[in-house]
Amino acid sequence: MKLNIAVLPGDGIGPEVTKQAIKVLKAIALEFDHTFLFKEALVGAVAIDEHNNPLPDKTLELCKSSDAILFGAIGHPKYDNDPSAKVRPEQGLLKLRKELGLYANVRPVKAYDTLLDKSPLKREIIEGTDISIYRELTGGIYFGEKKLSEDGNTASDLCEYSREEIERIAHLAFKAAQSRSKKVTLVDKANVLETSRLWRRVVTELAKQYPDVTLDFLFVDNAAMQMILNPKQFDVILTENLFGDIISDEASVIGGSIGLLASASVGDKYAMFEPIHGSYPQATGKGIANPVASILSAAMLLEHFDLHDEADLIKEAVEKALKLNVTTPDLNTIYDNISTNKVGDFIADFISHPKDSNHNFTNIHLGQSTII
Repeated sequence: MKLNIAVLPGDGIGPEVTKQAIKVLKAIALEFDHTFLFKEALVGAVAIDEHNNPLPDKTLELCKSSDAILFGAIGHPKYDNDPSAKVRPEQGLLKLRKELGLYANVRPVKAYDTLLDKSPLKREIIEGTDISIYRELTGGIYFGEKKLSEDGNTASDLCEYSREEIERIAHLAFKAAQSRSKKVTLVDKANVLETSRLWRRVVTELAKQYPDVTLDFLFVDNAAMQMILNPKQFDVILTENLFGDIISDEASVIGGSIGLLASASVGDKYAMFEPIHGSYPQATGKGIANPVASILSAAMLLEHFDLHDEADLIKEAVEKALKLNVTTPDLNTIYDNISTNKVGDFIADFISHPKDSNHNFTNIHLGQSTII
């Protein structure tokens, strides 16, 4: 298969982790006789610095002409610490989602057996957790009308949803549940919010088309508590934009590091794949950023094109890296010289030489290069 992939490394650690994902995809291409062509473009703070625009027209055009998008991270302290800034990196990501119609964000959350003791939650609580979060991505309060009074003392953000916006992501969630444990949990605030009441009504009606799937409901405050008390109860979580943003980040503590969580943002025509972590500017250039989330995002890219054997091999390589403690400092308590680049080297090398992975780990630990 030939794929043209737009690469938007972005800010902070984005370029470092994205580089490892590309390295792994190139190893997959070589092993399975695919052709993956990569072309980079600016987005976020680096784009503002160069073009005074967080999403230059050139970047958007590249995304629209590509088969898929591999995204890094956006954000910079000079914008994070200045709420009054009119042009912000986040505007580029929001516009990209809107322009490409990326209405569904899919975030897998898994408790890896080898990392159960690294999570701040107890082993018996998280063991066996395997959740897929479906977050609506182009509606709700993030995209609603925003107002600020002339005196600057009163502000409002409109949360608005239509039946169509709810139905299209709900269908994806139910279809996903059919190939999993056949349970969808709708997370809302239907006791207070009119938009949530619409979500509940529409999803309840749509559920009749999927009689093999059980539909459950949780208010978002209870769902946030249950995510910590008993995450194993969840299979597919379906929710709106703001709630999904918060719940999915909360779920990152289950695996022990936000650096493990990948995501896909998909629409009817375009698809983008990115780690859920931010730009982590404090770690930029230090070689300590965990590239696994970006690498697993690359696996989700392959799955999007039905390249399941290829994606499974990446996941197997990641599992092997975690088992052998070939991980960055956020998860590593044994070795102090495993860098972002070395994690990528190991995973790419496993794809090419899986039987030699233990030997190659010794090379990495000694600081030697692996052959890709």
